[in-house]
Amino acid sequence: MAFVPPARHLLRAKDLADARYFEPLAVGDLASAAGLSPAHFSREFRRAYGESPHAYLLTRRLERAAALLRATDRSVSDICFSIGLRSVGSFTTSFTRTYGVSPAAYRASFPPPADYALIPACVIRLYGRPQRSTFREDNGSGPK
Repeated sequence: MAFVPPARHLLRAKDLADARYFEPLAVGDLASAAGLSPAHFSREFRRAYGESPHAYLLTRRLERAAALLRATDRSVSDICFSIGLRSVGSFTTSFTRTYGVSPAAYRASFPPPADYALIPACVIRLYGRPQRSTFREDNGSGPK
């Protein structure tokens, strides 16, 4: 059987945290994904990535919250619950500690999402076409 480096097992847990950050994940869930005991997993994760599993998961959640604040008009509380946190107060505190401003102030520092609203290509084609026909189909003045 080939030797698998311990960091490979940790990547499974890190991938789980990245993919399912919005779920109520505990250190035990991440340790199970890595196939390690929670205490050993926490030590190895911190040694490999420089932060605790909980801090890594919170960072992923706050990054997603920042992206949602920039790109949507959803309320702060809705964003808080959609990223897997249960308290708007602790979300605001964590966000302010990480980004230096409250979620509302962070959102205000970017243009409104409506400025970035994408127009479907079919609508662009419809309104981008010439309004006058050059083939004389609509005025009845074609050959007789």
